[in-house]
Amino acid sequence: MQHKPVLYQEIIHALQPRNGGRYVDGTLGAGGHARGILEACTPDGLLLGLDVDPQALALARETLAPYEGRIHLVQASHITLSQQLAALKWDSIDGIVLDLGASSMQFDNAERGFSFMQDGPLDMRFGVNATMSAEEIVNTFEERELADIIFRYGEDRDSRKIAKAIVRNRPLRTTRELVAAIEQASPRHGDRVHPATQTFQALRIAVNDELAAVEKTLPQAVAALRSGGRCAVISFHSLEDRIVKEYFREQSKDIVNPPYERLYEEERKAVVKLVNKKPLTASEEEIKDNPRSRSAKLRVIEKI
Repeated sequence: MQHKPVLYQEIIHALQPRNGGRYVDGTLGAGGHARGILEACTPDGLLLGLDVDPQALALARETLAPYEGRIHLVQASHITLSQQLAALKWDSIDGIVLDLGASSMQFDNAERGFSFMQDGPLDMRFGVNATMSAEEIVNTFEERELADIIFRYGEDRDSRKIAKAIVRNRPLRTTRELVAAIEQASPRHGDRVHPATQTFQALRIAVNDELAAVEKTLPQAVAALRSGGRCAVISFHSLEDRIVKEYFREQSKDIVNPPYERLYEEERKAVVKLVNKKPLTASEEEIKDNPRSRSAKLRVIEKI
């Protein structure tokens, strides 16, 4: 099954790739967005693709084989963006896309442990950089720590009950065993959302330190853009989207002290402008075709 990149047309429209430009896909996945960017910046546009997942990188190499002379693919996190650009001697870029979270390809592979719909080992690591698997967190963290993770990263109102059930049922080795413990604690009959959804999200974010990665990458992305260059970020849950929204908003404002007051140590002009005030979302047609796109939100900024 071919992986469908979310908000594909919107990303190409947002970045406006042009011949001779330099672009970054910081979350390469199977290479769907990257292929569209390379197509649009033919014949001389270049692309740097980053992903921590070796399986994703292998797939992307196949997808992007026709553009071989114009791509640099690196197994690395987008938090190393500045370092990767320095290695290529790229002093600025024309555009960057970040498609945050796990990809449908990772969810579809039961062995990765991302999905509560299939049985598999409790792993959830994007790549080799993650120091701890979901299994280690579930089986070694104290009940209070587990409840904090589920509440903070999953925003689940039943976090304490779920943490108690996890500890009571330890050791848990597979996704199915974890789902059974969660259903015991939080059956939620009649809910449209499965009771394990938020706990699985929370564990995945904790394992891969996803929110900190977004916070570290955004300033590097904005700094790397040339004047008129664009950054497009797709997020899939409110925690990520809030980080992106607040950072973009802060960078789009002048910081000026009022007369006779010194509220800010340093004054500066706005660094970026918001291309879309409200996030772009998937069309009904795309949602029907790719249900994962339902929760996707795209925010785009342009460097001033």
